[in-house]
Amino acid sequence: MTIGAGVDRRVVVVTGATRGIGRAAAERFAALGHVVCGCGRDADAVAGLRDRLPAPHRVDVVDVADDVAVEAWAREVVTGHGAPDLVLSNAGLINRPAPLWKVPPDELRAVLEVNLLGVAWVMRAFLPAMVGRGCGVIVNVSSGWGRATSPEVAPYCASKFGLEGLTRAVADEVPQGVAVVAVSPGVVGTDMLRTAWGAAVPASPTPVEWAEAAVPKLLALGPRDNGRSMSIP
Repeated sequence: MTIGAGVDRRVVVVTGATRGIGRAAAERFAALGHVVCGCGRDADAVAGLRDRLPAPHRVDVVDVADDVAVEAWAREVVTGHGAPDLVLSNAGLINRPAPLWKVPPDELRAVLEVNLLGVAWVMRAFLPAMVGRGCGVIVNVSSGWGRATSPEVAPYCASKFGLEGLTRAVADEVPQGVAVVAVSPGVVGTDMLRTAWGAAVPASPTPVEWAEAAVPKLLALGPRDNGRSMSIP
């Protein structure tokens, strides 16, 4: 994908950019003429997206649960592209449906580390540059299960409820001009949804359909939205 001319070009960071709504959003941002800096954990998937989004875009192997790796990646992104205009903190995991006492400890830990700590590491890494510039929006991808509960996804609910609280608290800390927002994408036909629902997956838009509707709304977010908990689209 090439960068279009005559576009108010923005630098957009997308975590979890190699699949699902992250990939669809990254490709949509790029198609609209913005520069995407994405990351994912799977090296093969990163290589595939890198082919789709060559320079000036960049796609790197980064595990958001690794604070040191996130900090190093953010430093490289800011050095090469400046403070991002928009950060879509999308990387996420869901546990295989089971009562809490049957969820393996490693699986529970991974959900919390990626969905909650990963969001914290990304904000800690990119906010100093955004605050220094005095503008920028961080969108933390939440869920309806961060605002209401459901059985057999307790770790996921806990991570997303935590994300909502973390988002609102950090929104109280950032200066005027910077916004931190929690966004639920609703029900989208992703692998994560199929993990949760199995054969009973409800009718839902594809990630590409979601991105086509959501990306313009994400780009329209600004300081007035700081601290909001929203659903898009």
